[in-house]
Amino acid sequence: MECHFELNEVTKKLPKHLHKFIVKQPYNEYTAQNQAVWRYVMRMNVDYLSKVAHQSYTTGLEKTGISVESIPYMAGMNRILKEIGWAAVSVDGFIPPNAFMEFQAYNVLVIASDMRTINHIEYTPAPDIIHEAAGHAPIIANPEYAEYLRRFGEIGSKAISSAKDYEMYEAIRLLSILKENPNSTEKEIAEAQEKVEWLQDNMGELSEMAQIRNLHWWTVEYGLIGQLDNPKIYGAGLLSSIGESAWCMQDEVEKLPYTLEASNKSFDITKPQPQLFVTPDFAHLSLVLEQYANTMGIRTGGLKGVQKLINSKNLGTIELSTGLQVSGVFTNVIADEKGSPIYIQTTGKTALANRDKELIGHGTEYHAEGFGSPIGKLKGINIPIENMSPRDLDAYQIHEGKRITLEFVGGVKVEGEVITGTRDLRGVIQLISFKDCTVTHGENVLFHPDWGIYDMAVGVEVKSAFSGPADVNSFEDLGKVSETKTHKIEYSPSDRKLYQMYADVRESREENTATEKMIALIFSTLKSEFPKDWLLPLELLELSIENNYEIQSEILNYLLKNNTHKKLIKNGLDLLEINQLS
Repeated sequence: MECHFELNEVTKKLPKHLHKFIVKQPYNEYTAQNQAVWRYVMRMNVDYLSKVAHQSYTTGLEKTGISVESIPYMAGMNRILKEIGWAAVSVDGFIPPNAFMEFQAYNVLVIASDMRTINHIEYTPAPDIIHEAAGHAPIIANPEYAEYLRRFGEIGSKAISSAKDYEMYEAIRLLSILKENPNSTEKEIAEAQEKVEWLQDNMGELSEMAQIRNLHWWTVEYGLIGQLDNPKIYGAGLLSSIGESAWCMQDEVEKLPYTLEASNKSFDITKPQPQLFVTPDFAHLSLVLEQYANTMGIRTGGLKGVQKLINSKNLGTIELSTGLQVSGVFTNVIADEKGSPIYIQTTGKTALANRDKELIGHGTEYHAEGFGSPIGKLKGINIPIENMSPRDLDAYQIHEGKRITLEFVGGVKVEGEVITGTRDLRGVIQLISFKDCTVTHGENVLFHPDWGIYDMAVGVEVKSAFSGPADVNSFEDLGKVSETKTHKIEYSPSDRKLYQMYADVRESREENTATEKMIALIFSTLKSEFPKDWLLPLELLELSIENNYEIQSEILNYLLKNNTHKKLIKNGLDLLEINQLS
């Protein structure tokens, strides 16, 4: 199947299950007003952020090829990003957190292809190309930060979600779409907001994914760096919001030292943040990330790790002490009185792997109905099966053609005829296959001979538990693309007339063909037909000043009388070094 996005040295390494999230950048759908909004925000940002952003931001703009004048083409960005080992792809709004993290792990930035409307020029609740391209991309030019971002994706993609996490993702995605869509009703927005707030109040214990999203939010999105009393901005959410980048520096926003405690601090994506966390340097970000990773199932395993996977109701993996990996939807675990798992069970398609590579003959077709196995040591035998030499196995009658009974310390009993064993390259035995096999725990039958061949995993303990499969190629359809799509705005003839005037002004600026007559004509039409528009008059004023046209005084007075967009207009006038707006 032909790829619908540009392949380069970075993107060609993406696993195929991530391809479905990538969309073609709808560059031709950006209106001339969209381009003007980009230019306004970027000029504001470059002017203001040069004073308050981490130095990596301004240097990164140049390195990543982000232009102030126009919305970037993804292909153009990629040609430059590849020089620092990264790439960018276009997506439709929010994508599931695990997928987002996985892209990051492959050094790929996901960039929402939509562009914020002029009504949300200072802040948008929905991800857009300003946020992604102008916020995330420049800062990755800093090598230490880029490695933190990659490592975050690598760890974050293994975080185990709860069953409610995906529901929350869908609720936030819908709310952000509705808030950005000018055709949404107040009732629709209120209902969506209520759903998000209800979920926030009823999430229960935070999952690994919820906690790691908190860490991502308070660093990658809304992070500050330096001293508590005089920090700099590096978070993309702040870098891309001319409203919040100014607001966050005020005393009203509490500044807290960045620690592991941030993992338990939830956030509301639709509102300005009441507090922010400050890291002393980028190296500290990696320190806290590793501290959190030490608490995750991927490093702790055990009963708690298996229970997290069961509660998630999603595809996950456990790794045993032998290195054998079991990937599937975990539905049951039996534990002993010490709190150690003694039997694990998946339901439905399951795959077995070693070192993230599926074992030959043990894919989802073979284990289509699930997989179950005891875990632990054999009763009365000091040597674990995994440590037995061929001589030991022979001594305990664990070899081909022998009918044996294996009783585990936890009380699970396996009775059957040994068919064969499977070892890894190190010689560690990982699987023993039986025919005519019965597996019991007390009165409970866990496997019946009529069910076919029984493959028993070998391992004393669960060393690791994490989200997703060990081998990404084991499962055909990983991840789910949301059915809620971003709204494509339908423009009226009046809208199109306004945007054409924006286009005419843009062309005249780029080609230096502006005339006073043209400016006067557009200005007259704006006053009579589009009195609410404030951005195009600013652009007309800019052209008039550059060419020293007399009409500049009339346009300036018109703007000064606009009380609805006073702050935005003042910002624009400040850029033109006109300080006449009180």
